[in-house]
Amino acid sequence: MYREDDLRKYADLIVKTGANVQENQVVVLRAPIECAEFCNMITEQAFLTGAKDVITTYSDSANQRIRYKYATTETLCDVPQWSIDRSMKYINEGCCLISITGDDPNAFEGLDQAKIGAAKKALMIANAPFYDKLDKSENQWTVVAYPGVKWAKKVFPELDEKAAQEKLWDKIFSTTRISGDSDPVAAWAKHTKALHNHCEILNNSGIKTMVIINSLGTNITVELAEDYVWSGGAERTVDGVEFQANMPTEEVFTMPYKDRVNGKVYAAMPLNYQGVMVEDFWFEFKDGKVVAFDAKKGKEAIEQLLAIDDGSSKLGELALVAYNTPIRESGILFYNTLFDENAACHLALGSAYPINMKNGSSMTKEERTTKGCNDSVSHVDFMFGTNDLSVVGITADGKEIKVFENGTWVL
Repeated sequence: MYREDDLRKYADLIVKTGANVQENQVVVLRAPIECAEFCNMITEQAFLTGAKDVITTYSDSANQRIRYKYATTETLCDVPQWSIDRSMKYINEGCCLISITGDDPNAFEGLDQAKIGAAKKALMIANAPFYDKLDKSENQWTVVAYPGVKWAKKVFPELDEKAAQEKLWDKIFSTTRISGDSDPVAAWAKHTKALHNHCEILNNSGIKTMVIINSLGTNITVELAEDYVWSGGAERTVDGVEFQANMPTEEVFTMPYKDRVNGKVYAAMPLNYQGVMVEDFWFEFKDGKVVAFDAKKGKEAIEQLLAIDDGSSKLGELALVAYNTPIRESGILFYNTLFDENAACHLALGSAYPINMKNGSSMTKEERTTKGCNDSVSHVDFMFGTNDLSVVGITADGKEIKVFENGTWVL
């Protein structure tokens, strides 16, 4: 087993810092079938930490591809009630969720995107109450990575499978602060403090609108929601339990006002959506809604994304990420949103996080909506950050505050 000591440190970090498993808590673990051996490490560590039980569900993108190819749209859109009830049972009983990403980035390339889009939409609608609880931080959750062979070969095509997988492990260990002799838990505490400092400055700045410009052609104005809150680093559940939603993470993020975004934004990196790579794409917004878009590759997938519901063509998140993060400085395109979104500033089409509005988790959906919160069953990040990115904040009285210059923090 490659770097077994670091693998065990990683499993320990996921359990104790990522999900922060509590005594007598049920852990729901979702993962690609390829990483079953590593899941055993996480499961054991969760029990040693005091978990009541660990419920593991494996996925297989190769098998899923076959199903998408041959099953009818009607069959794919039939979400059985037992699967919904199963998820809701554990989330209602206070479970924490560990999700592992690492599948083939091109798993569903060449398939009928309309069929896949319909199936994904049906699944998202059926499971909306489950994800609503996570969005409101009622339960801890974390997303982490495992270097599946096909993913590793996509990132390092010049290497054989074993070497590619080991090199991707090295990058995962590095970006999650596993490498070296330092204590990863302590390293994450220090990192969280730095991100929280950025949030505190932004939350006290009085900024109402962000003006974002770069040489790719991005020129967009994003007004922030009423009573917005910048978040980043460790989050807390409504009961005060700290957790890391993403590992790695380098972002601080907030809520745009759903109807007050105008301008054009160009993606700086490819997007992996529904197992399809979308490349060289852009969106134009008017009064918050995408009114035009294009992509050199994967345009049909974007069409499916924007058509999911009324909120999927509006913004739910604005995230700032310095261009000099360890992920960006690695010089690697990961073809995986967990990593690539932490290499560049990004926006998200779809749902906003209630935690990004003061008292948002205790409000009704309607109350949040009146303050500018976007609602959707989807949430898809895309990256626009570059090394010449300028972000200027404008306060309610018209004062301009430089936030980013040349792709990094100045505020």
